[in-house]
Amino acid sequence: MMKRLLCAALVFAAFLNPLRAEPAPDAPELTKLLQDFLAGAGRNDVAMHDRFWADDLIYTGSAGRRIGKADLMGEVRKEGPPKPGEDVTVYSAEDIRIQQYGDTAIVAFRLVATTQKKSGPEVANYLNTGAFLKRGGKWQVVAWQATVMPKKSEPKP
Repeated sequence: MMKRLLCAALVFAAFLNPLRAEPAPDAPELTKLLQDFLAGAGRNDVAMHDRFWADDLIYTGSAGRRIGKADLMGEVRKEGPPKPGEDVTVYSAEDIRIQQYGDTAIVAFRLVATTQKKSGPEVANYLNTGAFLKRGGKWQVVAWQATVMPKKSEPKP
């Protein structure tokens, strides 16, 4: 009986083993892709958006609106690149965490959006989580979730 239980446990563990996160061997590639995307996002770079998002994307924005790639790309094209005199936003990723499961990776990070306004810089923070899938040798986002981080309240005098 004990041998059967041990054998069953070993078989079960063998099936679960491929589901565990690997040490993220593609973390440098994923980090570079994320940083390149964020640099392009500030310019509404259509080609970079097209490269980053998979055709079967499910994107849930910080306001709770869920859209696909076609809708997202339509918005990027409609907005176009920033015009002279418009506020410019620069995006960066902080606290990047990557967990890789074969050809799937979860990338979680704090997005820092710094907008240069005439009155000075305005900073917003978001917690973003993306599910990346490697197809045909290239990583793309298939699911995205953005959450606004509340601003820290100022101490009252």
